[in-house]
Amino acid sequence: MYDIVGKRRWYFLFSALITIPGLIFIALGGLKPSIDFTGGTVWQVRFADDPTPDAVHAALLELGHAEATVRAVDDSGYLEIRLSPVEFPVVGGVPTPQPSPSGGPAASASASPAPSATDPAASGSPSGSPTPSPTPTPAPAPAPPPTVEGTPIEELAAALEDRFGASETRSLDTVGPIIGTELIRSSIIIIAVGEIFILLYLWYRFGFRFGTAAIVALLHDVIVVVGAFAILGYFFGIEFDALFVTAILTVVGFSVHDTIVVFDRIRENRLRHAGEPFGAIVNHSILQTIGRSINTSLTVIVTLSALLLLGPVTIQTFTLALLIGIVSGTYSSIFNASQILVAWDEWAARRKARRAPTR
Repeated sequence: MYDIVGKRRWYFLFSALITIPGLIFIALGGLKPSIDFTGGTVWQVRFADDPTPDAVHAALLELGHAEATVRAVDDSGYLEIRLSPVEFPVVGGVPTPQPSPSGGPAASASASPAPSATDPAASGSPSGSPTPSPTPTPAPAPAPPPTVEGTPIEELAAALEDRFGASETRSLDTVGPIIGTELIRSSIIIIAVGEIFILLYLWYRFGFRFGTAAIVALLHDVIVVVGAFAILGYFFGIEFDALFVTAILTVVGFSVHDTIVVFDRIRENRLRHAGEPFGAIVNHSILQTIGRSINTSLTVIVTLSALLLLGPVTIQTFTLALLIGIVSGTYSSIFNASQILVAWDEWAARRKARRAPTR
């Protein structure tokens, strides 16, 4: 029988190696929150002269936007310009279209004179009575392309076009600073309340030691995910958005679910193998559940990998956070949570043995 429990120090060392760098980069400010949290206006645009981000940033400084940041989005030439929040009506990232003027083409078409009922040419019979004709169903109008016309960005766009040629806007989004602050506060409360309820349930269901070990493993998974995004943000500028909070909560639930499966088997085996060392019981339980845990996680990992590679760009951050968290959750439920129980039990036994002669 393979001794998983006997190598727990290696598992703890590996966990330290993947969490400590993340904590370091979190302290260095590697986490890059999106405008969902910070508030601001994000404008994705490209210019005919294909300027570099540094050139556009220098132009923005000349135009009085010292707070602006510019980065390349991809190889298509689009740049992402972030500014202080600008208030304008936005629907789905596109400024709300204004109603067409009465003299526009649609109005002209509706104002064209219809054939008179008394006009013989319009009549299908000698009596001159009108013949009803079916009204054609108009084709749906295509969605208007993103535009900055009629928004406070219009003057800035005109000034940049004078320097870098005609512009083409891909998206324009804005979030006020109050909304960003509220989202941060709500996210912290949601995650904290979720972990407290999980801790209380595990304490009630399995006892203090089991509950505490599960929470330590859960915190390990959260640190791995957040630390990974701190490293990616520090080196590649990857931001996390509001969906990141959803991913963290999903990872927390998945991690605890996997840990409970192992803990439940440990509790059953303590009755079946009464008298055996606790470490041996935990080792039996891990070997009995490891196949199920890995197979369940692999199905999720394959799906998330396909979604990360083939899915839309808007959910890549969410998918990547889930993928990292699921892998970490599977590892921690097998190699961290259960091993913490064994280390705690051995520490308690040694402490009891030291106290025994003094009584």
